[in-house]
Parts: sequence; C-alpha cells; structure tokens
Amino acid sequence: MTQTSVFDGHNDLLLALWRSDDLEGSSFISGRDTGHIDLPRCKTGKLDGGFFAMFVPAATIAPDSFWKRHPELITDDIKKNKQTRSDNLLNTATISQAYAYAATIEMIDIAHKLAKQHSDKVQLCTNSNEIKRSIEADKIAILLHIEGAEAISADLHELELLYSKGLRSIGPVWSRKNIFAEGVDFSFPSTPDQGGGLTQAGKELVRFCNEKQILIDLSHLNEAGFWEIANISDMPLIATHSNVHELCPSPRNLTASQLAAIAESNGIVGLNFGIGFLHLEGKRDRLLPLDTMCRHLDALLEVLGEDGVALGSDFDGIQISDHIRDCAGLPNLITAMRKKGYDDILINKICSQNWIQLIKNTLG
Repeated sequence: MTQTSVFDGHNDLLLALWRSDDLEGSSFISGRDTGHIDLPRCKTGKLDGGFFAMFVPAATIAPDSFWKRHPELITDDIKKNKQTRSDNLLNTATISQAYAYAATIEMIDIAHKLAKQHSDKVQLCTNSNEIKRSIEADKIAILLHIEGAEAISADLHELELLYSKGLRSIGPVWSRKNIFAEGVDFSFPSTPDQGGGLTQAGKELVRFCNEKQILIDLSHLNEAGFWEIANISDMPLIATHSNVHELCPSPRNLTASQLAAIAESNGIVGLNFGIGFLHLEGKRDRLLPLDTMCRHLDALLEVLGEDGVALGSDFDGIQISDHIRDCAGLPNLITAMRKKGYDDILINKICSQNWIQLIKNTLG
C-alpha cells in the first residue's frame, strides 16, 4: 500500500530552530534530538509539507544570541525581565512591533536558507502548483504563515516585504491581544466568547489580505473577532489548528455556530493534535488514545463534510499523544482512521488534498 502523503495545516518548526540558534536550519536536515519535525522523520511519516508558522514568543524566551544581533531593541523592561527569565512560552504579555518584526524576519530567513542551500530537499511554495511539484519531486513544501501579527504595524507597510518573501497566510492573533484583535486565553473549561472584536487596524488587515490573496487563519481568535472577519472577508474561513468545543470545552476550540459558518464559506478546519485541546476534561494525557482524535474528526466531518476537514498538527508547538509522538508517527493516526471506516479517498482528502485544493481556490 502506498504511504499516505500529509500536507499539514500548522507547525512551529521555524520557531524551534530559531530558539535553538540554528539559523541555517541544519538540524532539520540532519535530524533533531528534540521536537516533532525534521527531514528524516518527515520521510518516515510522509509529511510532505504544510503551513510553517512564524510565532514570536515573549521577549524573555528569545535566545541570547538574538539580543547580541539586535542590541538596539533591548529596553529597560527586557533587561529586567531577562534576569527572571522564564521558559514559559505561554506568556501573554504584549510584545513590541520592532522585536516581533526582527524575530519574524530571522525565522523567515531560516526557511529561505533551507530552500536555497538544500534545494533538492526543501521548496518554498506560494501556490498549489508549486506545492504539487514540490511533493512530486520528493521535497518538503513550505507555505509561510504568521501566527500573531505583532510584526506588522497599523499601516501594514511591513506586509509588502513579508509578502515578497513568500508569506501567504496570517493568523491575526495568537492568544494575546495586539493592535488588530484579541486572542483567547488557555482557561478550561471556557468559551471563545471573551473580549472585544477587531480594531479598525484589524479590519484593514482583513481587507488587505483579501486584496493580496493572503489566507486569514481564525485559530486563537476570540469569538467577536471571528464573526467580524466572517462578515468582512470574501475568502473561505479557515482555522488551521483547532478542534471541536463540544468535545473539549477549551476556548481554543470552535463552537457549533462557528463550525457552521466555516462550512457555509466552504472553509476548512485542521485537527489540532494537542492533547489539551482534545481531551474532554482538558487533561494533558500523554497516553490519549487516537480514537479521541477520530471523534473530533467525526464531529468535524458531520458539519463541514469531507472537503472541509484537514490536519493542523501544531507539531513543535504543543504536547501530543505518545501514540503519535512526532511526525514519524503520522501513519499511526492514518491507521486509526482506517479502523474507524474512513476509506482511502476520505483519508487522502483529510491528510493533504483538502488543504491543497483550498490553496488552489484562493492562492492559485
């Protein structure tokens, strides 16, 4: 049986490489001792590409080498906070645009160096044809995505450069407030109905993305912002890495009405592998059975249909079940789908074809 190809909706590899000072991405090629993604494990699990996110964590999490490269960005607050450094990525304190932009550029440059120095193994893609050609050539297809738009100022002028560097997808917020919108917190149980809607700058961001054909990711966004984007945007609604709120009442997950709106727009939801966003009680159970993931897939399929469900693993950004462990374990999830009665046509749609078709419909 031919191994099933996976094009995934979300991973944080570029952040992981940046935090480990691997600005050339060499450990991705040779193999990493930690994390969820590298080239050898991609080959084992048939992870052929996906949305590669650039997420900027709290300034205290930035590697010391970053501040040596950018001493002009060090403020008194950063000096003070670095003395009480915490490795908690879930720091929801606001970050400066200058820091976020510099870090984002460094992450996007990692992707470009990988594609240039290992052109036989990695390809940056901006449309569906490039993705298909990359996969056919046995390369990893990278579609660049921003998770939280702090790198962009209110006049949006940074977007032109980022677009020229290949950016084709933006999540306006991570789980912290910025000048565009508000994200949800990580409380449990809770709902995404928390906080206000888009700012005026946020509405302009949505319109700009529509004009430039940049995908807008609704994951991490609160409910007020969700509905405003649904009313403004003329593109399909997508949540690259979110699950079903009815089955796991995390505010990161989508309510029945949100899922219905995504379905009506011919959009897509990518299943998040994070155990805390899957377990009914929000438990971080490393032995979470894969059948739990399939229950979320079943619920998504019931509302969105076979063309509206995909994968959005959140590899390198979340804790996942030991039954998958990393991207080499993707075949285990596919086996679980088959045990649930999913046929090869449906499995291929969920694992890769739905994302690629949506990209074809929106980006070309």
